[in-house]
Amino acid sequence: MVLAEVSRRDVRADHTRTELAQQTRVGEALVRGLVRAQLTLALRMSLLVLVGLGGLPWLFAIAPAVGRLTVLGVNLPWLLLGVVSFPFLIVVGWAYVRLAERNEQDFTDLVQRPER
Repeated sequence: MVLAEVSRRDVRADHTRTELAQQTRVGEALVRGLVRAQLTLALRMSLLVLVGLGGLPWLFAIAPAVGRLTVLGVNLPWLLLGVVSFPFLIVVGWAYVRLAERNEQDFTDLVQRPER
């Protein structure tokens, strides 16, 4: 009884993989969903970088007093754009890779999940 259920699950999972390999409508829809998820993630991270780094010059233009502040003898704009921006970009890149891998893992789990 158990062996029959296991073999049935393998056939269903193979069916989904076949859909992907043969690029049927179902397979195309699955891949399109993955591509859409990855594109959405990339756009969100790009927006985060755009607001985070691109917003600094706007902040300094709108509030000139903030642009004149000094920290440890260095002007705040130079400190933020020249030093703090690099760790920010590293963290955003790390988060992007983790989230992109999670999207791919979710896709793999969906493809390998037995159909009901």
